[in-house]
Amino acid sequence: MRRGTRSGTRSGTREGAAVSAEDGPVSIRDMLAVNLKRLRTRRGLSLSELSRRSKIGKATLSQLESGTGNPTIETVFGLSRVLEVPISDLLDARETGGLRVVRAAEVEVLSGEGLDLRPLRRIESGDTVFEVYDQQLSADSRRDSLGHVGTEHTVVQSGRLGVRVEGEEAELGPGDYVGFDASLPHSYTALDGPVRSVLLLQYGRDQRPLPPYPGAPADGEAAR
Repeated sequence: MRRGTRSGTRSGTREGAAVSAEDGPVSIRDMLAVNLKRLRTRRGLSLSELSRRSKIGKATLSQLESGTGNPTIETVFGLSRVLEVPISDLLDARETGGLRVVRAAEVEVLSGEGLDLRPLRRIESGDTVFEVYDQQLSADSRRDSLGHVGTEHTVVQSGRLGVRVEGEEAELGPGDYVGFDASLPHSYTALDGPVRSVLLLQYGRDQRPLPPYPGAPADGEAAR
C-alpha cells in the first residue's frame, strides 16, 4: 500500500510542544505558528525587534504566530534570514521512520510573486541539513532574493532559467545544475515560458544555531 505523509501539526497544538508527522496533514500556516514564536523567543527577540530586522510588519508577525496570517515565500525566507535557521525549522514537524512518499498534488504550496514552492523533504545527515523543494517559476517572471542562510542547488527539469548571483549570470536548460552561496543576493528569471526545477537547500553546522524542534537530535547526530 502506498501512503503519503506530510509534516505538520494540528491547530491548537500547545505552545512549545513537540509535534510529529504522525499527527496528520496540516497547513503551513499552523506549522509556522508553532515554530515562529518558539524560535523568536529562543533568540530573545520581541515582536517589535523581529519586525525591525525582518522589515515585516509587527501586526503581520502577530498574525503568523497566532495562526491567522497567510505566509508568503518572501515572508518565510525573510524570517529564515533574520533568525538564521533553515526554512524547514519554521515549517516542519518531527518525523517518524519508515517509507515516506510525498505526492505533489497533496503538498501545500508556499506561494510568492511568480513563484510556487512545494516543500517535499527535510533530510538530516551528520552536521548537515538538506531541504528538497519542487520549484515552479511562472512565465516571464523574476524572483529576487536579498540572500538567506545556506547553500542553494538547483536542477532544471523543464524550461529555460536565467540565474544571477552577485553580478554573475548563467542560463540553464533541462538537466542543467547551478549551485551558490545563498547568502549572496540572487535572482531567478523564467526566460522562455514557465520553469520547473528541483531546489535543494543545504545547511552546515554553523547555520544551525537552534534545534528544529523540542527533543531534536543534537548537532552531529543524524535523525532517524
